[in-house]
Amino acid sequence: MDALAEAVLGGANPEEISRIEPPDRYLAAHIRADDLHAFDGVADKDVRKTLHVDRVPMPELAPDEVLVAVMASSVNFNTVWSATFEPVSTFRFLERYGRQGGYAARHDLPYQVVGSDAAGVVVKAGAGVRRWGPGDHVVVSCVQVDDQEPATHADGMLGDGQRIWGYETNFGGLAHYAVVRASQLLPKPGHLTWEEAASVLLTAATSYRMLVSDRGARIKQGDIVLIWGATGGLGAYAVQMVKNGGGIPVGVVGSEAKARLLRRLGCDIVVNRAELGMPEAGPATPEETVELGKRLGRAIRDKVGEDPHVVFDYIGRATFGLSVFAVRRGGTVVTCGSSTGYQHQFDNRYLWMNLKRIIGSHAANLQEQAECIRLFSLGQLAPVLSTVYSLDEVGEAARLVQQNRHTGKVGVLCLAPEEGLGVTDPELRARLGERRINPLRETPTRELALPARKV
Repeated sequence: MDALAEAVLGGANPEEISRIEPPDRYLAAHIRADDLHAFDGVADKDVRKTLHVDRVPMPELAPDEVLVAVMASSVNFNTVWSATFEPVSTFRFLERYGRQGGYAARHDLPYQVVGSDAAGVVVKAGAGVRRWGPGDHVVVSCVQVDDQEPATHADGMLGDGQRIWGYETNFGGLAHYAVVRASQLLPKPGHLTWEEAASVLLTAATSYRMLVSDRGARIKQGDIVLIWGATGGLGAYAVQMVKNGGGIPVGVVGSEAKARLLRRLGCDIVVNRAELGMPEAGPATPEETVELGKRLGRAIRDKVGEDPHVVFDYIGRATFGLSVFAVRRGGTVVTCGSSTGYQHQFDNRYLWMNLKRIIGSHAANLQEQAECIRLFSLGQLAPVLSTVYSLDEVGEAARLVQQNRHTGKVGVLCLAPEEGLGVTDPELRARLGERRINPLRETPTRELALPARKV
């Protein structure tokens, strides 16, 4: 371990941290351009073959950037996309970004450090950084924006310069160090450990924008919200937000084990898609969509007496036609992703004749993220971390997500030597209790077909 990392882990003060130069190279999970054709003609694109953990050169800081010593990170599905080079190679993003010149040119490299979540300690700040400095405990937003672009000031997600860090940029969070813009930082909730804090921002803020923000579905008290993949990273936060807002979450899962977990999250209404006879790949024909949609509608009405006001869908091709069919007249389908495929099919008659709406949503702007992280700091939202790996096992962690054998979020320890570190508000942690903070950590992993983990 390098001297700067040792100082941070040893509790050095800001002045001591600022005097130590970062190492020339650092350990990072990355993909390589040499592997672009590794999966040509291969059915099982196993991410363990293309995710490498090795030392890479330390990049130069831009004036508006900070260097974060990453204590922990987590796996999102975009790391799977990067490592499989699908739907497009992320090296195309880096090349296009690099053509801007200046500091952007640093990103166009024959490797990409991946990862779009991080919690850690600021160790260096560029000359233009005002609000952050060495020693600050932070969580990192996945969203980079161009603050000189007019659209950014209306909504950071609307600017052409908006990019997802660690996916559309280089120097991401699955590493010992990460280079981020100062405008990506938010204060780490003091009662959370490093690995807990690193598991919240991307998925929770995405769910917040989808459901709570003025730019999303704007749920209200009493709204029935159908949540596909309700024990996933996005869905498990959606359940909490609907409950907090006085709504009625209806969670859809694929097994009784996940149904039990979902009830522990506070979701009283659970639909097991296996009991509906819904195939894993979704309905194959328009007629099958209508039939499955009727079954889904009856199951929901049997439990709550009404059709849903909102459907929360990030599954994509396998569920989208059902979402449009099942939501009530005048209702809203809000979508942020397509983990089962991007080409959606639905019967447009059920949309236009019943005055339904589809809202596309992507990540969250910094204000929405700040509002979301405040809820964690108040103890009103809980992390949905289910298991934790070490950085050298990141391939196994990503494989778990690739095969959908996980629940909630899969954490990765980076510089943190063990779990449980980083808490600066033990009083709030004690008041909330471990069960409330970690609702998904108590179920034996074998119950969910997950390998038992020890880091």
